[in-house]
Amino acid sequence: MLFYNAPMPAPNPRRVRIFLAEKGLSVPMTDISIPTGELRSEAFLKINPLGQVPALVLDDGEVLTETVSICRYFDLLHPEPPLFGVGAEEIARIDMWTRRVELRMGMPLSMIWQHTHPFTARLLRQFTEFGESNRPRFEEAMRFVDAALAGREFLASDRFSMADIVLLSTVDFAAFIGIPIPDEMPTLKAWHGRVSARPSAQA
Repeated sequence: MLFYNAPMPAPNPRRVRIFLAEKGLSVPMTDISIPTGELRSEAFLKINPLGQVPALVLDDGEVLTETVSICRYFDLLHPEPPLFGVGAEEIARIDMWTRRVELRMGMPLSMIWQHTHPFTARLLRQFTEFGESNRPRFEEAMRFVDAALAGREFLASDRFSMADIVLLSTVDFAAFIGIPIPDEMPTLKAWHGRVSARPSAQA
């Protein structure tokens, strides 16, 4: 087994690292350099033709990609702690919030990153106006999450879950590209402080 990783600030492989840390699991890893374009190298494209990390090569040579799919694989092998939930309602709620964060926050954030950041200007043709048009969408999604966290310690359950992992990596990547949590969102800020204090957040 070999996990193809990329170091901070890449949010997607970080999600798997946090997940593994919460499970107390250690998996062989190798880093792929995003700045040097190693994602598009012939060698890595043989592993993941999409040219994306993370990727997990299993012992039989099968390759799993997509963050949540990799985490589900490990969760089924090592069910404690149950980061995807227990019982129909909790599992559905965690899945709902994971998708909400990925779609409502992650997608506009990705467009801001791709079309406005100086780093990505070296890699693709940018449409800056389109990128900037996604800022209000991302900010609206942050407000939605801030309101949902009122009176809650964690996002989707009474315990830390995959939804919190996805939200943490999203919020931290947003801060990296210049979109910190606004002061007028104290609930989201307080949540961020709590989950960032977990040892797994350093993974």
